[in-house]
Amino acid sequence: MSSMSRARVARRIAAGAAYGGGGIGLAGVAAAGLLLAEAQLARRHVANGNSPQPPRANGLYGRGYAGLDGPPLRLTMLGDSTAAGQGVRRFRQTPGALLASGLAAVAERPVELRVIALPGARSDDLDRQVALALAGPGPVPDICVIMVGANDVTHRMPPTRSVRHLSAAVRRLRTAGAEVVVGTCPDLGTLEPVQQPLRWLARRASRQLAAAQTIGVVEQGGRTVSLGDLLGPEFEENPRELFGPDNYHPSAEGYATAAMAVLPTVCAALGLWPAEEERPDASRREGFLPVARAAAEAASEAGTEVTAALPTGPRGPWALLKRRRRRRLPTPDASPATEREPLP
Repeated sequence: MSSMSRARVARRIAAGAAYGGGGIGLAGVAAAGLLLAEAQLARRHVANGNSPQPPRANGLYGRGYAGLDGPPLRLTMLGDSTAAGQGVRRFRQTPGALLASGLAAVAERPVELRVIALPGARSDDLDRQVALALAGPGPVPDICVIMVGANDVTHRMPPTRSVRHLSAAVRRLRTAGAEVVVGTCPDLGTLEPVQQPLRWLARRASRQLAAAQTIGVVEQGGRTVSLGDLLGPEFEENPRELFGPDNYHPSAEGYATAAMAVLPTVCAALGLWPAEEERPDASRREGFLPVARAAAEAASEAGTEVTAALPTGPRGPWALLKRRRRRRLPTPDASPATEREPLP
């Protein structure tokens, strides 16, 4: 599907999410049904759902920076098994721990990490997760990272409904004062047990949802990063290296790849990235585009960031598309702290 076609589909899905539409068309329903059948067959081979629970990564990272420049930053992870780090055995290998350590190194401040993400969650669980993130007497998180969408595709959730839940979650978090970065739906077309022609159906559904998610998130004041790298070209080329033991969830190397893609956007959202990096670089094909066009471009290229730019233009709102340079991640130095309240 061309970038322009994907932009039109994404715009229709996002509009349906905003105005209450719920249909995806007969072709979409048929494709989703085939995809679900194939996904169920794939699960029998990869034992999806039988992986060990993700390690508890909650705690304080970057303790060496304590007292240097203000109180700890507060980072909260929401979403599904990808955000929780399912598939690895050590807390240091989870995306939350990797992002917290990287953020602490850039900010030169400790980072308090809280992981609310739940393996198996779909976008309709975000309402509960956001309530947990904002509950309690403590301060609102400085930044929330959401990774969600894969389970929406494999469980046939209409994309309009999926985007509606995600948009509402971003709106609540932004209204409360938190910055929000969303890792959009990964490319499910690279799962080894999924065969053609359903492999490209999975890829098409994943990319369409990722593009529609981008429109919904940007319109609510959040930023997105395409997670095609998570289950995308690098995984396709190196499946034994970048997939975990169950051939479904990422390995430690896979999570590190995703965290390196997300960290620059997390830092930029908090005003911690160098000012010169905030200007679009034509040599990296960065620039201002209508939000639907930017969303479609990002869905096709992993690691691409989209953020709101101009509220109006000839074809509606515009966004800034950036291809940030990845930053190497330090080794997490924290020991998970005792929870104030149990994980969901």
